[in-house]
Amino acid sequence: MTRRTIFASMIWLLAVGWVVSVPSTLSRAQESVSFTRDIQPILQNSCWKCHGEAMQLSKLDLRTLEGALKGGEKGASIVPGKAEDSRLYRRVAGLERPAMPMDGKLTGDQISTIKAWIDQGAHWDVGAEAKAPSVDPAALAALENMEISPEARNYWAFKLPLQAPVPNASADLRNPIDRFLEKTRREKDLKAAPRADRLTLVRRAYMDLIGLPPTPSETEEFLSDNSPEAWGHLIDKLLASPHYGERWGRHWLDVARYADSDGFEQDFDRPNAWLYRDYVVRSFNQDKPYNIFIKEQVAGDELETKSADTMIATGFLRAGPRVHFREKDTPERRFDYLDDVMATIGRGILGLTVQCARCHNHKFDPIPQKDYYSLQAAIFGYVETTYPLVPKEEADAYNKKVAEIDAQIKPLRERIAEIEAPYREKLKAEALRKYPENVQRAVEKPENERTPGEKLLATQVIEGGLNVNGPTVERALTPEHAAERKALNDRIAALQKEKPQPIPVADIVTDGDYRFTPLGPGDDVIGCVKCRIQEAEGTFLHTGPARYQVPPSYFLVRGDPASKGSLMKPGFITVATYGNPATEIPPADGRTSGRRRALAEWLASRENPLAPRVIVNRVWHHHFGRGIVPTLDNFGKMGDPPTHPELLDWLTVEFMNRGWSIKQLHKLMITSEAYQMASAYTDAEDLEKDPQNQYLWRYRPQRLDAEIVRDGILRASGAINLAVGGTPVRPPLPETLIKSTIYNVWKNQDDGPEVWRRSLYVYRKRGMMFPMFEVFDMPDSNFSAGRRSVSTVPTQALTLINNDFVLKQAQLFADRVKKEAGDDPVKQIGLAYRIALTRPPDETELALATDLLGSHALVDLTHVLLNLSEFLYMR
Repeated sequence: MTRRTIFASMIWLLAVGWVVSVPSTLSRAQESVSFTRDIQPILQNSCWKCHGEAMQLSKLDLRTLEGALKGGEKGASIVPGKAEDSRLYRRVAGLERPAMPMDGKLTGDQISTIKAWIDQGAHWDVGAEAKAPSVDPAALAALENMEISPEARNYWAFKLPLQAPVPNASADLRNPIDRFLEKTRREKDLKAAPRADRLTLVRRAYMDLIGLPPTPSETEEFLSDNSPEAWGHLIDKLLASPHYGERWGRHWLDVARYADSDGFEQDFDRPNAWLYRDYVVRSFNQDKPYNIFIKEQVAGDELETKSADTMIATGFLRAGPRVHFREKDTPERRFDYLDDVMATIGRGILGLTVQCARCHNHKFDPIPQKDYYSLQAAIFGYVETTYPLVPKEEADAYNKKVAEIDAQIKPLRERIAEIEAPYREKLKAEALRKYPENVQRAVEKPENERTPGEKLLATQVIEGGLNVNGPTVERALTPEHAAERKALNDRIAALQKEKPQPIPVADIVTDGDYRFTPLGPGDDVIGCVKCRIQEAEGTFLHTGPARYQVPPSYFLVRGDPASKGSLMKPGFITVATYGNPATEIPPADGRTSGRRRALAEWLASRENPLAPRVIVNRVWHHHFGRGIVPTLDNFGKMGDPPTHPELLDWLTVEFMNRGWSIKQLHKLMITSEAYQMASAYTDAEDLEKDPQNQYLWRYRPQRLDAEIVRDGILRASGAINLAVGGTPVRPPLPETLIKSTIYNVWKNQDDGPEVWRRSLYVYRKRGMMFPMFEVFDMPDSNFSAGRRSVSTVPTQALTLINNDFVLKQAQLFADRVKKEAGDDPVKQIGLAYRIALTRPPDETELALATDLLGSHALVDLTHVLLNLSEFLYMR
């Protein structure tokens, strides 16, 4: 008997329950356990809410024996006859971690009953299937109508910001920021640090605003400007740089969970994702008002004035990880995607953990579960599709030509299938005869007559051993059929070559109906087949009803798609909503619902107490190393309270009054004395009173982000390619690393100027983070990241010492120094320091470097400079 037949026989025995009970000395085990009477109530009350229809945890389905045998991400949960080997028993008994169920503990008798049931063979009564638990109407009404107390509404983050009078802390301080900070310092008996030197300040401004160190000539230009407005002129110059958008766009891309691949096991390429990245860079460079920036990303397809840019902007909603599948066949996956969007809007824009209300009322914040599903209703109609980036005439001509060729190919493919059909059936029959008779009977039975066990068995066998591939069929054909098949395939290949080059398209979001999505091999469109975008102006060729109808969305009890409560209407976070904002703003053409437009208007409104506060706090964090609210994406009760609440509110109102301009907000913050304070300053008394520098009595040094470390190295070597925008690049990686990934899309490019671009443009693969970036704490792009972690680990030093890229750039750095400074060691040392650290060496450093050059090569000095802590920090 072959391994295949043995394996199939084992599956058959398990599936139909032909197992022998294992005797036990325990009295409980000697009693016959009934699944329906003893086991099903335990599973229904404690397991099915997570391991049922929604399968929210580990993809394990415990509603059927087949699901339990198949298991989840960790394998089978039940081994009939062997409770000690069954993960289900071991988890509920606490023998494996995490113990189950997550929200409580089974009684000793329940655990013993499960053990006995498995030891007796895990018999599953015929017809005992999981049914959606009934919901008491009164309990559902109470759940859907949680009251929000006046005390909850009085929490600081849910109140509209008001601009308090600027304190009169000191007549010498002109910037309102400094006056608010000084008021708090005096209350805490802290003294502000002195201003940093000009060399420190020019490097700080360059690294902060454009993410690149200044060149020696740029440093000299600033030092030579002795006017009172020199600092302001420098800030204006940097804000006008095209590299400003690259630096600050990267911060937003962390929030948007941007990547160039899908994620999950297959991690397919997203060839158009970079268009959204470039939209973000452009928006920051243009100083697009933040409220408009938000509206375009949430509802760019529904705005009164649509453009290619506003359509591309909706890529924000679909930037998270995805799996290729048919949504209509896997509805629970769609709810995961909706939750991803909700979590990103919640944490990224509102600073709230809205996703925590998916299965129950929020445990800490006044966010009812009903608010979650009202917010979900506002985006429920969204589908993912593509948008042509060419004139309508060109797009129409392309689609017409492709359709004509596909029409010619269709009968050719049908004829090939007709030729192959009898050979495939014969090969399948021959393969089936190698299996035991019971397996053959299960496969040969009509599908509607198979038992649940036979269905599982037949599916595994048909998809596995009976799946006949093309080469096998080709070898079985007669010479006549083989020749005809070849001629047909040649004709198909010739027709494929006649297809025009694909037109450029953007990955966007619009309204449609996911339930009617035809998704097949090579089809990346996720949307209503009747609602595909065809026109560059943003309109549809819509053959359905005159006005778009949103698919129904429901309140889901415990987050279970099978436990539907009331039909939901769109709404917002109740505790943060003032007045009676519209929940739908239907466009005149009726092609979308207008629900996302209404959501966008609420998010970007002066009447929203959260969104403007959150972005002001984010900008503060990036400038000062810590937010006024340290938990950037959690303004709720489990987050940290603001250290300077009056300052945060003053800045928020000022930000809105100045037209939601991020660049004006930058200048207001950077021209403050607080931003210009020294970081290398220690006052023993201040350090004891405020060791964490919460009240900003000195500037906080900040470790550079991963991308800026690499950019700084390229800038020092002089090899950096400063081209802005475009498709991502793939710097070379070890072949062993590339081959370790499944379905890899990383294609090494030659190590040279083409890939020596800014790190923003390095291909971002979810399943394989660029190693140098991973070492320096680049965040996981599967989730919205409010702030980056900062670690200090040995692999960072090892990377800077041994990495081939760093070694090559250190040599180019040395070549640059030699070319520009000549053979004089003192000049070489001085120039190398000014390039790498924006300052000359002190006497001790000069002496050490001179000794180094006396016994080693210039590249050893440049390599050392790239390894200094000072090179890696903004001080």
